[in-house]
Amino acid sequence: MSPAEILLVGGGAFLAGAMNAMAGGGTFFSFPALLAAGVPPVVANASNCVALWPASLSSAWAYRKEVMRHPRWTLMLVIAAFIGGITGGLLLLATSNAAFARLIPWLLLVATVLFAFSSQVSRLVRSVKARIGLGGHAGGAPGGVGGLLFQLVVAIYGGFFGAGLGILTLAALAIQGVEDIQELNGLKNLTSAVNYTFAAGTFIIAGAVSWPHTILMTATAMAGALAGAALARRLPALWLRRLVVAVGSTLTTVYFAKTYF
Repeated sequence: MSPAEILLVGGGAFLAGAMNAMAGGGTFFSFPALLAAGVPPVVANASNCVALWPASLSSAWAYRKEVMRHPRWTLMLVIAAFIGGITGGLLLLATSNAAFARLIPWLLLVATVLFAFSSQVSRLVRSVKARIGLGGHAGGAPGGVGGLLFQLVVAIYGGFFGAGLGILTLAALAIQGVEDIQELNGLKNLTSAVNYTFAAGTFIIAGAVSWPHTILMTATAMAGALAGAALARRLPALWLRRLVVAVGSTLTTVYFAKTYF
């Protein structure tokens, strides 16, 4: 890599680690940086996943207290992320990105809208459950079978491509009844870490990774993740929610323009 490519790829990974720790959408910075450095798309996608994996572990560790408020439900989320990460990684290796890429803007649009109105949707879901006698989880834990299935779909998407995975995960968790923004961020970081772990393992075994780019990105993304997690814990909840919606809106606009115009 030339010095310019090192700055481009390293800087993109630092921003990706920071954004994933705060609100998601980090792939928006790191994946285009790899493409601009001349890495082929599928290899760039696989390398990006492997490079962001250690950063996701750092972010999850920073929120270890928040993710253990409902340990049994957290375990179910981890299992969904595990299955989805492997499944999505295998799908990427077996199919072309082209057809699925056309769905990405729509997925991001739905996720952003769901998160922006997650409080209203969550109240509606609780109201419907109460009417049909399904309200009240043991120990006050959020979630349910439907929510876990939604989380599994999100995890498969994350293993396949991953752009906007944080936004989709936040939307899924918020709709399931997680209201505290720090717990939302912690669970998002934990499930993303599990997802990245098994998707990355799939790509490494398949030999689909560019290691020079990946090693550089791993170091800078971990530094960005630590900085982003520290900043996220100091931001007021309203600001962090607005940041999530802003990132989701930006991702949606960019991917619509890139895909259809």
